[in-house]
Amino acid sequence: MISKDRLYQTFGELLYVIATCDGVIKKEEITTLEEILKAHPKGDEIKWSFDYESKHQNDIEILYKKVIEVFSDHGPDEEYDFMIYALTKIAEARDGISGTEEKVISNFSRDLLERFKKDIDTLFNNSKH
Repeated sequence: MISKDRLYQTFGELLYVIATCDGVIKKEEITTLEEILKAHPKGDEIKWSFDYESKHQNDIEILYKKVIEVFSDHGPDEEYDFMIYALTKIAEARDGISGTEEKVISNFSRDLLERFKKDIDTLFNNSKH
């Protein structure tokens, strides 16, 4: 299981993915991100991770795959609700949610759920032997 600190770091990475998936990170997205993270106890850690990715401008497709891997390794967590909320708010920050942003948000939910189902199936099949 992944540590909570690694989970929060990954939140920052996913927020970076949503902020950059439609091109450049916009001022409104940063402002919204900072407002949302003020209310989260680990907001500083999440923002640090976002800023790190922003500075290094890593490939968002590779980063997204890594995010799903980490969340899958961590397993279900109530914090994912916060993550969906934050993704949606950042996507809405300027001119509403674009098609690309909507795709990232829905893919995140679907990919994570599929990964959890696959893990459950694997555990179930291994327990039969």
